[in-house]
Amino acid sequence: MTHLMSPAHLDYGLDTLFGRITKCVDCAVGLEAVEDDPFRFALRVPAPLPEDLDQAKTVVVTVEGRRLQGTVRHIERLDDDSLKLEVEPD
Repeated sequence: MTHLMSPAHLDYGLDTLFGRITKCVDCAVGLEAVEDDPFRFALRVPAPLPEDLDQAKTVVVTVEGRRLQGTVRHIERLDDDSLKLEVEPD
């Protein structure tokens, strides 16, 4: 089930040669359930995408007064150029 897109603050961690770096961006996101895994959640981020988001290893998203965080387990670019990140909560 796809929820409506909501404004959110997104922090995401990238692994680089120099260690983990964190980037942050304010963007729209949609929260979704992950089929067959009630513990994970998915973030759908519409285009234009934040820089390097497709390489994120961790995410912290603040949306509608809720703070969700976890490890990115799967990333998929969708036909509408949005990005779907499946996240396992910490």
